[in-house]
Amino acid sequence: MKRIADRGLRIVDSKPRANRNRARMRKAAPGANIVLIGMPGAGKSTVGVLLAKALSRDFVDTDVFIQAKQGRTLQEIIDQDGLEAFCRIEERHVRSLKCRTSVIATGGSVVYSPAAMARLQSSGIIIHLDLDLPALEKRLTNLPTRGVVMGPGQDLRRLFSEREPRSWG
Repeated sequence: MKRIADRGLRIVDSKPRANRNRARMRKAAPGANIVLIGMPGAGKSTVGVLLAKALSRDFVDTDVFIQAKQGRTLQEIIDQDGLEAFCRIEERHVRSLKCRTSVIATGGSVVYSPAAMARLQSSGIIIHLDLDLPALEKRLTNLPTRGVVMGPGQDLRRLFSEREPRSWG
């Protein structure tokens, strides 16, 4: 896997996977979205803004969308309503998206919802941004207040091992 600027960011597309992604992008409908998934801190929002700008597309950050619709931060939703309720709220709002020809940066927990993932996949191409655990640990200094769906006592290492296989589903 190729490293970019020694920041731990990896291009995870092997040759066969890269060729499949290129082929999927060529076959994608003209209004197809580009959907970014991955762990919290992987750079979905940052890459999404840059990609949208480079491709002259709209940009949607589902975390910001949820916060605007709910009138609360993600952490407030989790603290007040609980993890399961947050996941239901996230699923409802992601499934309600009506955008086309956009770049969509999802929340890291979207992979817990088969319905939300199916909706995103039906609207475009899913790209998984992969960042190794040591790089995530350096980036995520605000994990307890960031609005990350984590079970009681769960640390980043356990979250990483739980979520990463789901992202490839």
